[in-house]
Amino acid sequence: MQRKQTMPPHEPQPPQAPAAPDTCAARHTAPAAGAPFSVCVYCGSRQGRDPAFAKAARDLGHAIAEAGWRLVYGAGDVGLMGEVAAAAIRAGGNTFGVIPVHLLGRERGRRDLTRFVITENMHERKKVMFMNSDAIVVLPGGAGSLDEFFEVLTWRQIGLHEKPILLLNANGFWDPLLALLDHVIAQGFAEPGLRDFLSAPGDVETLHAALCAASAARSAPGT
Repeated sequence: MQRKQTMPPHEPQPPQAPAAPDTCAARHTAPAAGAPFSVCVYCGSRQGRDPAFAKAARDLGHAIAEAGWRLVYGAGDVGLMGEVAAAAIRAGGNTFGVIPVHLLGRERGRRDLTRFVITENMHERKKVMFMNSDAIVVLPGGAGSLDEFFEVLTWRQIGLHEKPILLLNANGFWDPLLALLDHVIAQGFAEPGLRDFLSAPGDVETLHAALCAASAARSAPGT
């Protein structure tokens, strides 16, 4: 059942005006026809202690915009979320933000995005972000980022999608996680092929090259 929008669905918006919040997540459970190559970025709502993390977020946001791709992220204006979005917006990028209503205040939902979607809960948020993306990038983050990562990794493992999953391993941040996955495999709780479902480039330049390859594959005839 659809909830009432905060503005009529066909009312034009003036240029540069903040995106009107869309409170119907059901409309966004599949990418729109002709949507640009879309990169879903999971990352922390904090900055972290290493300045390299914020720089990586800014560089990624800029690279996504410069490539003409769309940034799909959690719509917040705090932490690494805020960094990646601000960089993409400064570079004139297309931005698609998704935030649950209970985090609007805590994560300072950013209203100047190309598209701003409000969901009822975290489950809807993750679903809308995933369904509107072609590739997944995970920047340094905490429990929420780990939850998002393991969910898409599990879905990949059981054959629900084939989207690239890229851990931006800035200054080796994800090394302990990669070691844990190796340990899980070594102890017989996953097939060795689990590691083939993800890659962990150490810098934005290498990650960008992987995204370019994924974008080209999506645009290839028959895909």
